[in-house]
Amino acid sequence: MALFSDVCRSVRTLLGQCQRSTAAAAWIHCQSSWKYSQTAPEPEPVISDNEAIDKTFVNRNPRNLEQMALAVKDRGWATVWPCRQYYHRLVFRRTQHHITAEVYSSDFIDPVLSCSTKEWALKRELGSTRSVAACRAVGEVLAQRCHEAGITRIVYREVPWKFRSESIHLCTFFSPPLQNQIFWTAMKEGGIMLSEQRRKFI
Repeated sequence: MALFSDVCRSVRTLLGQCQRSTAAAAWIHCQSSWKYSQTAPEPEPVISDNEAIDKTFVNRNPRNLEQMALAVKDRGWATVWPCRQYYHRLVFRRTQHHITAEVYSSDFIDPVLSCSTKEWALKRELGSTRSVAACRAVGEVLAQRCHEAGITRIVYREVPWKFRSESIHLCTFFSPPLQNQIFWTAMKEGGIMLSEQRRKFI
């Protein structure tokens, strides 16, 4: 009888130890899983000088303001010819041997685009470098170059007598009015508007 009680006591002791070890192992497992399940702390953001945003915005493409008619135009003097209120101005010149058309910007003295019968690529296709056909060729080539440069509106002003003629058929082959009309027509047919929209004041 005493032996049976000793065995029962040993069994109860062993079961207690097993339960305690199982509970401890479960607690350790829960602690480790909770430890690894926590989110890692977010690192503090590092601001670089290259990513800093300047409070002053500078438009690096002034052509955007020109397209919206918001860019400033130089008013100039009222007696100045031609008028200084333009973004781009077209100049058509004729000499004894050649015809030249140039596009000037209000910000630069030198032309930004030009076309002339002095160019060999144009000269070799023409029979005469100052005929009516040459005026039309110069207008067509310059219109294409304006489109490639993103210029679709140009101010073109000439004194009125250069466009006056009784009839195109009565004009001579080298008549200045006919040459101006042909050049003007070629530019318009090329998709260039020979006027600029009025400036918007905001």
